[in-house]
Amino acid sequence: MKAMSTKISKNLPTGAELVCADNTGAKKLQIISVRNIKTRRKMQPTGGIGNVVMCRVLIGTEKVMHQVFRAIIIRQRKEYKRANGIRICFEDNAAVIVNEKHEPQGKLIKGPVAKEAVERFPAIGKIASVVV
Repeated sequence: MKAMSTKISKNLPTGAELVCADNTGAKKLQIISVRNIKTRRKMQPTGGIGNVVMCRVLIGTEKVMHQVFRAIIIRQRKEYKRANGIRICFEDNAAVIVNEKHEPQGKLIKGPVAKEAVERFPAIGKIASVVV
C-alpha cells in the first residue's frame, strides 16, 4: 500500500451504503468500520477513495448475503481536488471487495476507477475497465 498523491475529502461514515462495482455477487454494501484510520476521541471514522473498509453485504446472491468482507473505495460523490488543480467527482459511491492481501476477489470492475485508488492498490488497476 503506497501513500496517496492527493488529499481526499473523506465523506463516507460508518453506516454509508456503497455500490459493489465488481462481479462477486454482491450488489450493495454497508460500511461497518474504516481500517487504519486515526481520529479524535468520540469522532466517527469516515473513509474516502483508496481507504480499506469492512463492509456487510445488504443485497446480493444467497452465497454472499449478510457476510462481512474487506473492500476498497474506488468512487465517491463528494468532489475532491487533485494536485494539478482539477476537481473530480463521480455519480455514485462504489467499492471493490478484496482479500487480506488487498487483491480483488472479482474478475471484472464495472465503471470508472479513481486514479488515486489505482496508485495505492495496483492490483485493482489491472482489472479496471476505465481509470479516471
